[in-house]
Amino acid sequence: MELRVKRFHELTVNELYDILRLRVSVFVVEQQCAYMETDDLDQAAVHVWLEDENGIEAYLRILEKGVESEHCAIGRVIAAKRRCGYGSRILKEGIRLARELFGETAVYLEAQSYARGFYERQGFRQISGEFLSDGIPHVKMLLEKSEEP
Repeated sequence: MELRVKRFHELTVNELYDILRLRVSVFVVEQQCAYMETDDLDQAAVHVWLEDENGIEAYLRILEKGVESEHCAIGRVIAAKRRCGYGSRILKEGIRLARELFGETAVYLEAQSYARGFYERQGFRQISGEFLSDGIPHVKMLLEKSEEP
C-alpha cells in the first residue's frame, strides 16, 4: 500500500478522476444524497490517499487554516472497503500531514453523525450540536494535540 500526497495542480487527470469517482460513488450514490460533491475547496486542498494494485483504497483532503475553518481541516474521509483499517490509517496520516505541512496542532472536521465514534477513537471531540449538511446529520469535531489517545 502506497501513500500519495499531492496538491490539486499536481494531480494527474487519472488520479483526479479516480478520487472523484470514489467520492461520488459513496457520498452521492451509496448514501443517496444528491448534492454538488465537487466544490471550490478541492483546488486549495492537499489530497491524500492510500493506493494499491486495486486503486485508491482510502482518501481524504486537508485544508489549510482559514480555508474552511479557523483550524486546519480534514474532509472527505473515505475508505473503499469498510472494516479493513484503511479509514483509521488514512485519518492518522491526514492528522500527521496536517501538522507536518501546516504546523497546526488543532485539526477540525465535520463528521457525519453516524461516524462520530470513529473520530472519537482517534481523539476528536464534538464541538457543536448536530446540524444538517446536504440533508445528512453532521457534527463539528476538533482534535487538539493534548487530546490524542
